[in-house]
Amino acid sequence: MPAPATAAPDAVQETPPRAGLLIGVLVVSAFVMILNETILSVALRDLTVDLSVSTTTVQWLTSGFLLTMAVVIPTTGFLLERFTPRQVFLASLTAFSLGTAISGAAPGFEVLLVGRVVQAFGTAVMLPLLMTSVMRLVPPERRGATMGTITIVIAVAPAVGPTIGGAVLSGLGWRWMFFIVLPLAIAALVIGAVWFRLTGNPRAVPLDIPSVVLAALGFGGVLFGLAAIGEGGQHALPPWVPIVVGLAALAVFTWRQLRLQRDDRALLDLRPFTHRSFVVALTLTALLFVCLLGVASIMLPLYLQTVLHTSTFVSGLAVLPGGLVLGLLGRPVGSLFDRFGARPLVIPGAAAMAVSLWLFTALGPGSPLAAVIVIHVLLMAGLGFMMTPLMTEALGVLPDHLYSHGSAILATLQQVAGAFGTAVFVSVATLGSSDPAGTPDASGLRLAFVVAGAVGVAALVTSLFVRRSTQAGTTARPAVH
Repeated sequence: MPAPATAAPDAVQETPPRAGLLIGVLVVSAFVMILNETILSVALRDLTVDLSVSTTTVQWLTSGFLLTMAVVIPTTGFLLERFTPRQVFLASLTAFSLGTAISGAAPGFEVLLVGRVVQAFGTAVMLPLLMTSVMRLVPPERRGATMGTITIVIAVAPAVGPTIGGAVLSGLGWRWMFFIVLPLAIAALVIGAVWFRLTGNPRAVPLDIPSVVLAALGFGGVLFGLAAIGEGGQHALPPWVPIVVGLAALAVFTWRQLRLQRDDRALLDLRPFTHRSFVVALTLTALLFVCLLGVASIMLPLYLQTVLHTSTFVSGLAVLPGGLVLGLLGRPVGSLFDRFGARPLVIPGAAAMAVSLWLFTALGPGSPLAAVIVIHVLLMAGLGFMMTPLMTEALGVLPDHLYSHGSAILATLQQVAGAFGTAVFVSVATLGSSDPAGTPDASGLRLAFVVAGAVGVAALVTSLFVRRSTQAGTTARPAVH
């Protein structure tokens, strides 16, 4: 494995005096943005009536958002090199605020979809910016605890989004989901404009247009096909067609990036893959998000509502304790990473994840709700012990100039893995169902949980390859750009 790059002595700078404030502004901004990813999910049924569109059409408000994220995130490595962190931050919040205003005032579906796409442009850039800024502003011995804060953003915001959305929808209507978020976004933009003074040293990297097109076709095609499988039903275009086109485009995209990175001109530099620890952490992160989004966000609510026949409100409350556990573990686990490294945390976490996924296979129509909640809390605790160490470990082995590209790869993978998990588990649950209509039932969901259990075992085996040593406190301080 290549040795972690160290900064040249003359490049090392002192931590900016307001580093904590800068990261705080980024965390709050990211929380507001990620919250908006899921807050609209509970309003789709109301939107079909209010906007006079079909269920298939209204799904584009979420699918279009995710597809835009998938297309934009791979370009963030280039953006974070070409522009200063301050410029990227202000552009991100401006786009998100503009998209939120458009969405709230939209007279019809088409304008609302445009607003969601503009929102997604801003959201896509924020998480890689947050991770990159943490790696550049925080000393190695304190990175784990700080990255734990990002875990709270990633885990809690999507978990509470539908709950907040349901509360707003019941009392105020769907437009207020945007009007409530808008002041928060504008406030974050104003505070950031005043306090966010991390300028950096951008390079005049040329934008390779063919790479942008290939990334859009590749990641967009794969995500579109997987989303179509996850939604089920009949489609004008078979889902495998965009997936095949997307994979072919990604193959050409990879070949082109390998050529361009020789001259440091790649849209997405793939040299992070030359670091063994990055690859191991990336693989585990993919398996983690397959289970987090595919099982916890899709399969478990399906089980609660179709097998146990709980209401939407009760099923939302049932998964809330697990989501809170995942978020609350962020900083404590990060502090443990700073002391002991990733391996002592990731292996027990993977074991807890695997055990909980196999326990889900024992659930049936007569299972008590309390048992479901306990198993879900165990799953979230296992993921909590893995998420922060894996993100910190993956980026910590990279040299400073690859932080932005490593962050972009991680964020892109989260989108693809989540869509893949959803598509696979929904397909398995549908194929294994005894319902003639193909609606997932107890037998189909049990089969899906068995597949998830196999993913858990794969994650446990992979966790054994996490390196024994930790870089905390041993790696030279990277240059602050």
